[in-house]
Amino acid sequence: MDKNGPIIIIEDDADDQFVLEEVFGELGYSNERMYFSDGQSALDFLYTSKELPFIIISDINLPQLNGLELRRKLQTDAELSLKCIPYVYFTTAINQQVVIDAYSTSAQGFFVKPGEFGEIKETIKVMIDYWKRCAAPNNF
Repeated sequence: MDKNGPIIIIEDDADDQFVLEEVFGELGYSNERMYFSDGQSALDFLYTSKELPFIIISDINLPQLNGLELRRKLQTDAELSLKCIPYVYFTTAINQQVVIDAYSTSAQGFFVKPGEFGEIKETIKVMIDYWKRCAAPNNF
């Protein structure tokens, strides 16, 4: 995790991407935001990029490679695993089984997308501020 690295957002809904960009703009975080509409394109980027992302914020229901499948691939790839990139789910998919499945992938958080802009903003702020304060092995 590089606290100044890009924030990877994996979200297939263009309207949600727009709202998230508005939220990040209002919150004033300086991290570049990179949007991917499916898990496979995000995985391809992570395999080929030299950049060390700050955090991955992922929906669960995604085309090609869903959020759970992507997390499992990142978790089992030795090189990507060593990057210590926090992986949190930000999704509308909510039931007990989905939450169990998400945490079985060793995700570092599961957040339900609120319906109101102000609540989305507060959720993102809590998420980012928490990880800005956390230490990771590659921060030293």
